[in-house]
Amino acid sequence: MNKFNIVLCGLGGQGILFMTKVLAQAALRKGWDVLGAETHGMAQRGGSVVSHLRLGRVQNSLVETGTAHVLFALEEDEGYRNLPFVAPGGRLFVNTSSTAFPREEIRGYLTEKKIVCRAVPAVSIATAMGAALSSNLALLGYFSAAGDGPFDHADLRATIAEVSPDRFREANLRVFDAGFEKAMEDKGD
Repeated sequence: MNKFNIVLCGLGGQGILFMTKVLAQAALRKGWDVLGAETHGMAQRGGSVVSHLRLGRVQNSLVETGTAHVLFALEEDEGYRNLPFVAPGGRLFVNTSSTAFPREEIRGYLTEKKIVCRAVPAVSIATAMGAALSSNLALLGYFSAAGDGPFDHADLRATIAEVSPDRFREANLRVFDAGFEKAMEDKGD
């Protein structure tokens, strides 16, 4: 694969920009060219935040509709709002504990486009680790077990250790590992 498109979305304060930094740095460590763009809206007040990350030899930083290999959504409604970015056969990782995910009205679309959805209780995972504000890392940890991208668990873990501020490093790694463990547990079901 010579190009890989990622869209990350959520609300201000959920850590979209930190996730983007981790993914971009992991890609750089693996020798990928990286371009990114961020839309902040009213981020400081809990408004929408969307980040585009393009890996490989690309000409611009924005992911076009229908071309994202992976969409990360730290808030379920933001995931639905940004769903048009996902390519046929793409992956959707959503922070939700809802047993009704995905909503009935979009299931046909997901099936038609062969989009694989993963509901991840990232807030619950992070809270159980004593770091409720780190649901972004629980979602990344879950993704790292899926094999759905150019990085594996070790790549992302090493990058989190590198870019995390000293005072948060151990907590960040614990939450990331707990997300990974949850994904491995779900694979066994």
